[in-house]
Order: sequence, then structure tokens, then C-alpha cells
Amino acid sequence: MDIGTLSGLLFAFGIPLIAILLGGNALGYLDVNSVLIVIGGSFGAVLASFPLAHLMGFGGILSKALFPTPVEPLKAVETLVDFSERARREGILALENAIGEIDDDFLKTGIRLAVDGVEPEMIKEILSTEIAFIEERHKAGINIFVTIGTIAPAFGMIGTLIGLVAMLQNLSDPSSIGPPMAVALLTTLYGAVIANAFANPVADKLKARSAEETLAKEVTIEGIMAIQSGDNPRIVQQRLLAFLPPAIRPKTEDEQ
Repeated sequence: MDIGTLSGLLFAFGIPLIAILLGGNALGYLDVNSVLIVIGGSFGAVLASFPLAHLMGFGGILSKALFPTPVEPLKAVETLVDFSERARREGILALENAIGEIDDDFLKTGIRLAVDGVEPEMIKEILSTEIAFIEERHKAGINIFVTIGTIAPAFGMIGTLIGLVAMLQNLSDPSSIGPPMAVALLTTLYGAVIANAFANPVADKLKARSAEETLAKEVTIEGIMAIQSGDNPRIVQQRLLAFLPPAIRPKTEDEQ
């Protein structure tokens, strides 16, 4: 579980809730009409915006933010450098025996293509195409949360207009102004909370996860190209480490 994501969501919802509880009447912030307008309206709009097959995977997409698969680009660099040493010492065909040791399907595909003698440009094209389609799938999932973050505040405004119209229709009876006013204000509140405490943060976290995965795969492509070219393992290591942020690169003797 990603503690940072979960903690952030709990804080985003919890701090306003604590402020409400400290302010007095928490039940005054609950309104069924406002919930129906914002939650129901947003659900309907999202349902109309995306194919049903995409929405069926909503839980799985959310789990990518809360329970991400670890992406370790430094480990990928170490694996590729090891393969480079084997290929340089025993020949690239020796890597065929190492394919069974690989857990990463993307790396496994690249090594298999290299062992089969496929042209480097063709390998790069195949793997780059796979990255492009992975990014498109990620983008489709991210767009669901981006849409929720856009639509929920919009339905909050719709609820505000509904409440104001109802209030203006009953100005002659001051005692009936309260409920429409509550709808007018609470729908805006609900829409803003859904967007800014849930949908937008999850979308941003999914974008970050996608970027991490893409980086690891780009490192893999560069490593396979270097292995097939027969580059010196030390050169391979330096080429691949250039992709990584300095914070996660292994320290040199001078830095230590």
C-alpha cells in the first residue's frame, strides 16, 4: 500500500471534517438533495462520457494509486548491466538461458528479440510501440478521474442554481428560505471536496506512476540496444544511469 497516497486522502477529507465537528452542528452539513445532485449527477455524466468497459475497471485503476506495483529503475539498470557482462563474455545467445530468470515481461520480450537476432531498429520500434499503447491505457484511466474532478464542481454549481431558484420562489415566506439555501451552498461544497480531496489528487498520482513506469521501460530499451551493440558493460551502466535522477543513482567512491 502507498502510505503517502492513503495518508494524503485521509488528511484531505479529515481536516475539513475536523473543522466541521469543531464548528458545532455537523448534521447541518448533511443534505440528501445536495448529495443526489452532486453524486448522482456526476455519476450519470461520467457514465455518459466513457465506454462502460472502461468504467468497469474503475476499482482496478484506483488500486493503482493505492497499491502500486513497485517500479525500480535502478534494479533494471543492474539487471541490464549484468546481462551486458554475460553477452560480452559468452555471446548474446547466452542470454537465452537467462530469459527464464526475468520477471518483467517487457524486458523478457526485448531480450528474446535480441537473442533471435532481430534488427536493433525493429526491436526499438516494437518496444516503443508497446510503451505508447501502455501510456494510452494509462491515460484512459487517468481521464476518468480528471473528468470526475471537472464534473463534480460543475454539478455543485448546478445545485447552487437550483437552490437559488427555489429560494427566490419563496421569498415571501422567510421560514422556507433555509432548505433551498442549504442546497445552494452544500452542493458547491460537496463538488469542491470530491474534486480537490479525491479525484484530482488520484489523477495526479496516477500520472506520476505512469511516468515512473515509462522511465523504467525507456531504460530497458536503451539497455537492450547497448547489449546488442556489444558495448562495454561500464559504458552501458553509465548510459543507463543517465536516465535516473541523481538521488537514486549509486554513489561513487568520491561521493562516499
